[in-house]
Amino acid sequence: MACFLVPAAEAIVTTIVQKTTCQKAKQDGTQIRNPLLKRINLLNTMLWGGSALLAFEHVWHGEVTPWFPFLTNASNAADAAEMLRELSTSGTAMAVLVTAVWVGIVALTSVIEKTSHADMAANGGDIQ
Repeated sequence: MACFLVPAAEAIVTTIVQKTTCQKAKQDGTQIRNPLLKRINLLNTMLWGGSALLAFEHVWHGEVTPWFPFLTNASNAADAAEMLRELSTSGTAMAVLVTAVWVGIVALTSVIEKTSHADMAANGGDIQ
């Protein structure tokens, strides 16, 4: 129905955060140190890609139309209530899961980076 709208809304917010963070870093001439903000582009890619794929799937099945009200379940009150329930359950679950996977990826890459920096320091800067 409309479950792709929740990850799409999160993607809009994270894209705005990414743009403002990058602009601020450029103006200050500094680098972004926060590992989450440093890799927010990956979250944006995951959210936008998943939302686009889900939107395509919903268009394919006729649940999204090019005419008003665009979502076929928004045409009457009973279906709209079901759509809102799906947004609050499935859509939110998908957005939270994608964000949790992204946090896991960022944590793993941070550990790998720290380990490789420690190895380089122990070897005198040489990569073996």
